[in-house]
Amino acid sequence: MHSPEPAKPLRSTSVACQSKKDAQMCGSFYFYTMSNRIPFQKPYTSAHDLVSLLQTRGLTINDSTKAERYLEFIGYYRLSAYMYPLLQMPKEQHHYKPDTSFDQVMMLYRFDKKLRLLIFNEIEKIEVAVRSAIVNIGSEMTGNPFWMTDSSHFIDSGKFRHTMDLIDAELRRSREDFIVHFKQTYSDTYPPAWILAEVLPFGVITNIFSNIKTARTKKSIARRFGLQVAPFESWLTIVTLTRNSCCHHARVWNKQNTIRPMLPNRMAGSWIALPTDTLRIYFDLCIIKYFLDIISPQNDMKAKIDALLAEYPAIDTAAMGFPQGWENEPLWQ
Repeated sequence: MHSPEPAKPLRSTSVACQSKKDAQMCGSFYFYTMSNRIPFQKPYTSAHDLVSLLQTRGLTINDSTKAERYLEFIGYYRLSAYMYPLLQMPKEQHHYKPDTSFDQVMMLYRFDKKLRLLIFNEIEKIEVAVRSAIVNIGSEMTGNPFWMTDSSHFIDSGKFRHTMDLIDAELRRSREDFIVHFKQTYSDTYPPAWILAEVLPFGVITNIFSNIKTARTKKSIARRFGLQVAPFESWLTIVTLTRNSCCHHARVWNKQNTIRPMLPNRMAGSWIALPTDTLRIYFDLCIIKYFLDIISPQNDMKAKIDALLAEYPAIDTAAMGFPQGWENEPLWQ
């Protein structure tokens, strides 16, 4: 097991980035500068000893054997993120609130898992729609089936070269039948955009969009979703980072994001009016719901959220950024 100290987010500037803004844009964790760093000296602790330690800290564990099994197969460090909200203040003393149990920890863990699955399922629809819009509108407006691999259509040559490196790597790795067929059948170095886009990660697709040279093309793509270019790019970044958190099984339910999304001046669909923290998962859910309302107006995302919250009534929705009366907002009606 890892260190018996609950994990908590670090919010200092990454030494790998020149500024906090750069660190946010590259999506990295923040680490302290060299002068603040110390050697890691905490020893390995077994699951059995961790159970005993948690009990001394006031966490009720009714079934020690089951708790040990969870610690072994899920990991203390991952579960500690769900223990952290249950600590008394000051949290550095590692004493749990009265009547706090390991069952509550596992309840938070299971809720977060189901929330991630819900989010990932909805984001898939957005990915497919955005990918299609970029491919189709880009191909139509450039008149070039191979525009994604043509440097003349992009602003930043360095960014284009990096994207091409990623494209080359994906094509080398791909064993998709349609890619194999294209290589065996055609003499072109790269497939047309509508084939190529099917093997590219969503992050690469969004990078291609952000580097498009012609403003009219970018505006047409953003308008497909009822947004201006800048907020469209900002929201795609949020969607991508949220998707990545879900893919990597990272905690999302009460996590505070590091990038503040841009608010559009106008939008085609309904939106929210109540004040809320734009760095919390509720706002991410609002962004996802907005896209879904454009893509699939009869979507059932609200019903899925209602069912999940009803299944876990003890969840603190305020920690997720949900304002009181959120369900009455125009977006969620």
